[in-house]
Amino acid sequence: IFVLSASLIVALIYLPVVGGISGRLSRILERLSAALVRSFPWPVRAALIPLVFCLMFLAALQVLNPSILGGPDAGILGSAIGAILFVGAATLSSVALGAVRFERRRRRVEVGRRRTPFGLLIAFIAGNPVMPVVTVGTVIFFVISIFTYFGANNRGVEFFVDTEAEQAIIYVRARGNLSLAEKDALVREVEAITLATPGVQNAFAFAGAGGLNANTGGARGPIDAIGQIQIEIVAWEDRSTYAKAHGVEIDELNGNSVLENLQAQLNEVPGIKVEVLTLERGPESAKPVHLRLKTNDWDRLTEATLTARDRFDSTPGLVDIEDNLPLPGIDWQIDVDVERAGKYGTNVATIGGTIQLVTRGVLLDTMRVDSSDEEVDIRVRLPEDERFLSTLDSLKIRTREGLVPLSNLITRKPVSQLAQITRTDQTRFFDVKADVESELVKLVDSEGAVVEIVRAADAQNGAWASRIAEEGLESVAVTATERIETLTKWIEEERPFPDGVEWEWTGDAADQAESQAFLQTGFMAALGLMFIILLAQFNSFYNAILVLLAVVLSTTGVLIGMLVMQQPFSIIMTGTGIVALAGIVVNNNIVLIDTYQEYSRYMPRVEAIIRTAEARLRPVLLTTITTMAGLTPMMLGISLDFFGGGYSLNAPTALWWKPLATAVVFGLGTATILTLVLTPSMLALRVWSWIILANALSALGALSRGARSRSARDWALQRAARKAKGTELVWDTDTDPAEPVLPLRELRAAE
Repeated sequence: IFVLSASLIVALIYLPVVGGISGRLSRILERLSAALVRSFPWPVRAALIPLVFCLMFLAALQVLNPSILGGPDAGILGSAIGAILFVGAATLSSVALGAVRFERRRRRVEVGRRRTPFGLLIAFIAGNPVMPVVTVGTVIFFVISIFTYFGANNRGVEFFVDTEAEQAIIYVRARGNLSLAEKDALVREVEAITLATPGVQNAFAFAGAGGLNANTGGARGPIDAIGQIQIEIVAWEDRSTYAKAHGVEIDELNGNSVLENLQAQLNEVPGIKVEVLTLERGPESAKPVHLRLKTNDWDRLTEATLTARDRFDSTPGLVDIEDNLPLPGIDWQIDVDVERAGKYGTNVATIGGTIQLVTRGVLLDTMRVDSSDEEVDIRVRLPEDERFLSTLDSLKIRTREGLVPLSNLITRKPVSQLAQITRTDQTRFFDVKADVESELVKLVDSEGAVVEIVRAADAQNGAWASRIAEEGLESVAVTATERIETLTKWIEEERPFPDGVEWEWTGDAADQAESQAFLQTGFMAALGLMFIILLAQFNSFYNAILVLLAVVLSTTGVLIGMLVMQQPFSIIMTGTGIVALAGIVVNNNIVLIDTYQEYSRYMPRVEAIIRTAEARLRPVLLTTITTMAGLTPMMLGISLDFFGGGYSLNAPTALWWKPLATAVVFGLGTATILTLVLTPSMLALRVWSWIILANALSALGALSRGARSRSARDWALQRAARKAKGTELVWDTDTDPAEPVLPLRELRAAE
């Protein structure tokens, strides 16, 4: 919005002012070029061109490297001197080039108007009532074909762009009653392997509770994690130096390759499980496949969670599967015999305080210390060597009947451990989560049945490639969205969960649905606002709708771009590109229709359509080509280093913007090409429709009112006029057709 507003101000104010100034400067440069022409012969003037270009090149180097002329301490002053020299050299080069140019022979003025090749094409389309219908039908067939082909051959849908890993977090998982020292020993072992892996730059380890949740999308880590390690991979720009220093191939330093190598090594460590999660650069959760089961019936909820966990384990392509069921373990449940305690004159509070001497201790008071901003509890506990459950059997409690063994008043028994109770909307829930293995495709036969899930590289080479060609199998990318659709189909068809258990996809799936709904709402709101503005400007529903047809055409181009560039459809980046295109591609139609309305005031409407296409072809193509050229490096993932020199291809940062740039480039290009043909066709279709309707009404009136009626005479006159071969009609309204025509008097020489 701000950029387009600024460009409007530039076009209305800045360009006219600067154009006047530059026009005066250009006349001065032309006079200097003319002076060179008068003073020196052509070879001397031609020899000046290499000199001024070398000077301009040296000035550009001075801007980039100020130490060339000013020494190592030149700094900004050296760059300013280089900029001044560059402007001067550019001025001299303009004068020199103007002095050596060849003047073209003036073309003879030709009478009449000659159509351009594009004008001939539009005249062929708009000059008869049949071709507009054929053209519109062809464009509709093309759009429907692209949508159909994309639906059958797309690479899936992703929430955000999948880029190369630059940071990751390693969860070390183990179960058992481990002490902090034992947890630290296991984490240290994993840390040593991590730091020895090529490509890992540094690591931050945490044993026990705590750590970082920078890349989990707000989600919790595994509940059986005993520690975590946050790692950073060698930066993209430092990989060449790192590879030479450590004697490794630069391809091995790819972030995803480093993590795969690290995961393979850590899987060999006995007694633990390791999960490696990459740092997500977008609004993603830790694991995209996230199923939530809800009910207040504990047994049914546990059964449903175990069923879902088994299905996740048996589903190909899902890795790092976890759930938040309570970890196996026991708790000791202590029950107080209230009736017997009452007989001895004691109560539950007294018995509870005695038990706390063995467990947490009895709270006496709190105090403040200088080293803490919070109050510190003062508790009384038994010595450390007496804090066992067996101590409860020997403790005695004072009552009015005397000392009574505590074991006479309580009973204890082991129960299954319940670590926590989680609720959402006052309903208990458990989650089953999983990640999706990358670079997988599923092979589908002609009936839609899944034959096998293999790696994408195996599907392109070897035995699987031959089988795909022989059996006509179709390769479909395995993504989080695709796996969610597969599991949803299983849940809806087989209904594996007990009655009363509700389920929903949360995390990545919920965020994706929310973002998709938001983009759709914004897209429709933008179209509605544009329609209102266009309707007020053109005062025509037909023209307003015709302008907005370019949005549909641009969406077709976006799908072509996804197919050509082999990209999945990104909800965030590609969706943003489509919304941005809605405000860009309509400009071409606005220019065409506005010009047509201007021309149609003083020329036949079909001729106005042809003249409009010829007149606006160049500006439409120029704006489209310049926009596409500016976004092409971004679409190809090319990053240029203007200061240090060189370029990089598919850097992690560049990968974020490839879907957005691809959507704009292909959408704008396709919409422009189709608009230049479809818009004249739709305008001609309206013109010919009214002509045919008017002729049909005239013929109907002539037939219904008789041969002597005015309608019949007009109809006969129109038919006779179409058969007339003369190019000029003389209509004299001053004489009476009934009077005889008198011969003209010859003029004398003096007259």
